[in-house]
Amino acid sequence: MKSKYKQRFFWGILLAFIWQLTAVSGIFSELIFPGLDQISIVLFKSLQDGTLIKQIAFSLSVIAQGLFLATIMALLFALTAYFSSTAAGLIDTLTALAHPLPGIALMPLILIWFGSGRMAILIVIIHSVLWPLSLNLSTGFNSIPDIYTLIAKNYRLNKFEFMYKILIPASLPYFISGLKIAWARSWRALISAEMLFGAINSLGGLGWYIFQRRVFFDLPGVFAGIIVIIMIGIVVEDFIFAKLENKTVKKWGA
Repeated sequence: MKSKYKQRFFWGILLAFIWQLTAVSGIFSELIFPGLDQISIVLFKSLQDGTLIKQIAFSLSVIAQGLFLATIMALLFALTAYFSSTAAGLIDTLTALAHPLPGIALMPLILIWFGSGRMAILIVIIHSVLWPLSLNLSTGFNSIPDIYTLIAKNYRLNKFEFMYKILIPASLPYFISGLKIAWARSWRALISAEMLFGAINSLGGLGWYIFQRRVFFDLPGVFAGIIVIIMIGIVVEDFIFAKLENKTVKKWGA
């Protein structure tokens, strides 16, 4: 793990050096290729005045709500499909139709049906999360060894006990894997939706921050927003999900 972070640090410094060298070389105009010093100044000012922090908080609150709702729905879908072959056929058909459909393709319809409020962004996030997570959970449920089912019968567990004590814990690696995919898709969907729908509250989110900077041709601000998006993605992937896997899947040997 330490070796991975050392390599990332090394390549990150090297890429930053190449970027800054290119910026100061004059090959490109600073209007279209700003240096890291300009980007850092804009980023610091945006954080200092509190605007960017509020926009980050808004985006994270929306994505947390969307992920929670989509996870509950995906769990219900997967459980229903596991216990009912008729429902499994319906859910499989819905997943086959909706899963390949990018959330951004639905945005014109969502704008017409739901407007450009918080609900519209939540629907985009739920669509992006629901189908991959349902697929992973269904795969996890169907991959449980038969001996687990026999154990449940021997202990005379009812359906709810079987779900709580065996089905869900045994499929945890699939659930976490699906959640990682869902997070990545929902994060991209959120930024796209915010850029399209605009400011939902008085400030908007990270996507709106980037959109505003683009409108005023503030390239350092655009890159500052992109850096924040990348950093949040790295923190979630490398710390939150990594710790979750260490505390569950790796700890239990699943």
